[in-house]
Amino acid sequence: MKSLAALRLVAATHAIAICLQPILAGVYLNGSGGAIRIHEPLGLAVSSIAVIQLLIATLWWRTGGRFAAPLVSLLVLTGESVQIGMGYSRDLALHIPLGITLVGTVVAFAFWTRRQQAVTR
Repeated sequence: MKSLAALRLVAATHAIAICLQPILAGVYLNGSGGAIRIHEPLGLAVSSIAVIQLLIATLWWRTGGRFAAPLVSLLVLTGESVQIGMGYSRDLALHIPLGITLVGTVVAFAFWTRRQQAVTR
């Protein structure tokens, strides 16, 4: 039960952080160079949050939760790792659509965790 509450908290934090990324990118494209200096470390932080999410999702699954939680978390972490590489290589043809997919997936996952029931033993 506590692991589900922790998963919900981390998933919500993850969703908020990843939703800031396209905002910062847009501000940068609008002419504010300072936004890109926040975009990069926030992207690394988003990936770190994904690692924590994967660990908590695995713990929740191992204590009776759904296997989908660590599976989706692993896929998101993998996607975010590719996303970081595409950002550093300036490959926007993949960076932008992958970013859109990741934002949608992470936000959907955060909502999905809210619909899950705590395991009672």
